[in-house]
Amino acid sequence: QVQLTESGGGLVQAGGSLSLSCVASGRSFSSYAMAWFRQGPGKEREYVGAISWSGEEIEYAGSVRGRFIISRDNANNTVYLRMNSLKPEDTALYVCAASVRGWGSNPRRYDWWGQGTQVTVSS
Repeated sequence: QVQLTESGGGLVQAGGSLSLSCVASGRSFSSYAMAWFRQGPGKEREYVGAISWSGEEIEYAGSVRGRFIISRDNANNTVYLRMNSLKPEDTALYVCAASVRGWGSNPRRYDWWGQGTQVTVSS
């Protein structure tokens, strides 16, 4: 069983930046692909991006590409989401997920999910 705990959410003005962290329990973090998803008010869950187990491959959803950066520190069982140039439409609950079955935008690939951290962007 893997537990994922997100942190770093909060209220930020449009154009600002915020960094989220997701810490995983367990010893096999370096074997998991990790992803970030988000769900805004009244919206369906949306893929933000993912990073391979080694960190060498990263992909982003078109809505965040060029503004968000995903990274990971396998020594500290942590994946990060750096969010720049935030927009009000980025307001959402941000959730990290872990997979041992590959990676990508399909949420069904992910075996474990965190509870999320709220990000609110004011205009």
